[in-house]
Amino acid sequence: MNNKRLLIIGLVWPEPGSSAAGTRIIQLAELFIAGSYEVFFASAAIKGEFSYPLQQIGVKEKEIVLNDKSFNTFLKELSPDTVLFDRFVMEEQYGWRVQQECPHAMRILDTEDLHFLRHARQEVLKTGQPLNLFSDTAKREVASVLRCDLSLIISEVEMDILREQFHIDRSLLCYLPFLEEKLTEEIVGKWKAFEEREGFVFIGNFLHEPNWNTLQVLKTKIWPELRKRLPTSILHIYGAYPSQKVMQLNNVKENFRVHGRAADARQTIAAHKVLLAPIQFGAGVKGKFIDAMQGGTPAVTTSAGAEAMRGNLEWNGAIADDQEAFIDQAVSLYNDKNRWSAAQQNGIRIINERYEKSKFATAFLDVICSLTVNLQAHRRQNFIGQILLYHTVNSSKYMSLWIEEKNKKK
Repeated sequence: MNNKRLLIIGLVWPEPGSSAAGTRIIQLAELFIAGSYEVFFASAAIKGEFSYPLQQIGVKEKEIVLNDKSFNTFLKELSPDTVLFDRFVMEEQYGWRVQQECPHAMRILDTEDLHFLRHARQEVLKTGQPLNLFSDTAKREVASVLRCDLSLIISEVEMDILREQFHIDRSLLCYLPFLEEKLTEEIVGKWKAFEEREGFVFIGNFLHEPNWNTLQVLKTKIWPELRKRLPTSILHIYGAYPSQKVMQLNNVKENFRVHGRAADARQTIAAHKVLLAPIQFGAGVKGKFIDAMQGGTPAVTTSAGAEAMRGNLEWNGAIADDQEAFIDQAVSLYNDKNRWSAAQQNGIRIINERYEKSKFATAFLDVICSLTVNLQAHRRQNFIGQILLYHTVNSSKYMSLWIEEKNKKK
């Protein structure tokens, strides 16, 4: 029987078919299972039609209630060795209960991406004002990082921001990108050829604001001009949770096809010739580009889109922030088989050199093992975090208990 237990507290039940965040959580669960952990996933969210059947990979599920002492009882009985918070809002909500009931459990924060960074960049776009990282959201998110024993960061750019701008000690941060299978010759040999592919493609979860913004840029700025250059080509739009305003953008006469959710994102992208993603703001790294590279589809995007994804390697397509340059690059990749094939090879290299899971799995589990052995010493070195934890536990605790009492009177 496994003697190590991991509890993941999820913001939502993971949907890998809907978002990269869902894929991320499943990759983390599988990583801990490979390290001989018994893994539990708990969430107060309502399961949806597309929630992943976690039992299939050996994860035990638990539905929990917000602001309710039943979660404390569950924690006591489970007595996890490690608790992983899915985004900082989960640490804010449940961290004090974990500290109270399981003070010796290691606390890990999976940031997904830095929310304060994405919001700050969105504000620049909206207002034209200079970038301001030091927002109230940043105070909350950085405080959460400091309260935890380790935070998982998916982007090297975000590692630098936390260390240089907020002076977070390196020992509290762990760079852990998407964990992908190696692209072998056998896999690549099954990809559709240049001549077998049709049209352009964009994909993204439309609950995520950067994706809705990108779709508007495609509809109003990129596609009208690109279609003049390639009048017979079609732009296919896919994505989970499309609102009515998203579906209303469908226009057959303009060759702008909005399909809604894709049954399989990677297979869907792999049927098309070029991915278009003129992303204007965001953070973290983008799952759509991982999916494109995994299916051999070159991509045209912006500096914001490609941020932290390629390191020193050549991009699997083109990066252009100017609208005309973006369209020129899209046309070139679409028409030039040699350039398209070279871009595809760049994508293979990026996956195999920067995201192959074997490069990260063992080292990550070693970090967790070392932290487990030296947890008290590690915490003593992070005294600011202990101060924050002390005050947050009390403030969050009494707010939550007040809500709990209020709910009893209903």
